[in-house]
Amino acid sequence: MSVIPCQRNKDLKKQIVELAEVFRTEAHTLGTHGLSERDFYQGGLFRGVIERLRGQFAATMNPKRDFVRLVLNHMQDRALIYNWESSGGANRHDYTVTLPDGRVCVIELKGCLDGNNTTIFERPAHAQEFILWSICENPGGDPRRNVWSGIHTRLSAEIIANEKQVDGLVVWDWLCGTVARPCPKLALREGRQTEVGPYLLTPPCIYLFPATIPSVRNNPNPEPHHLADVRFLAAIHQCFGGDDAEVNRVRFFVAHKGKELVRTTTVERGGVMQQRSTATPIRRR
Repeated sequence: MSVIPCQRNKDLKKQIVELAEVFRTEAHTLGTHGLSERDFYQGGLFRGVIERLRGQFAATMNPKRDFVRLVLNHMQDRALIYNWESSGGANRHDYTVTLPDGRVCVIELKGCLDGNNTTIFERPAHAQEFILWSICENPGGDPRRNVWSGIHTRLSAEIIANEKQVDGLVVWDWLCGTVARPCPKLALREGRQTEVGPYLLTPPCIYLFPATIPSVRNNPNPEPHHLADVRFLAAIHQCFGGDDAEVNRVRFFVAHKGKELVRTTTVERGGVMQQRSTATPIRRR
């Protein structure tokens, strides 16, 4: 049991490590730089190339935005959403989606969830639903560690301490179901992938968060949303062939332990407890 069904491909991780070592020791044989092996590594060219590649990958949001655009257009073509628009760089959210009944969902894109950027968001006043969407482009990343880190270590503390209402989380991108991130959902039955543009997409992993913000005195263990209550999540679940037993329900139970405020995070899927934390103190910033 785990917070998310998939796990990283250990063989791919090994191949990445091995190829990185080959590149580290033999990169001087590539190209037409004309430098000796010593000058290549000590003169800054090798390090400069690595930093340039890192910067290029880190600086662009285009692959993520292209993916989301394809998904939202696919949903709109099937009348599961009415329309959508990008919110632009001036806002601390990325997309506003209008559902067929006029309900407004705001979406904030995140990465692998294991970094502090996960907690940087603001729910705008016009949002009737507020969703985080994790798109992890790192094929060597560990989804089980990343998702648990995001939900328990970061999001639970942000929701409780700063009273930020988050209705749900989608963990899903174009790597799901590939050799980089095998998806156990595909083994349940055939025909579970949906063709969207160049991608064959698996059903998304959906996490329903508490419907209200936990508080020790008045609301220590609030109920998670039901899927039907969060219309965008219900729509994406329907559009991409999810099973109800695959939907995750997340609880944050808060209490005082001495002078500390602590929370216990649990994730349930298919009526079965998948992962539970200890009572962990919230460190206020």
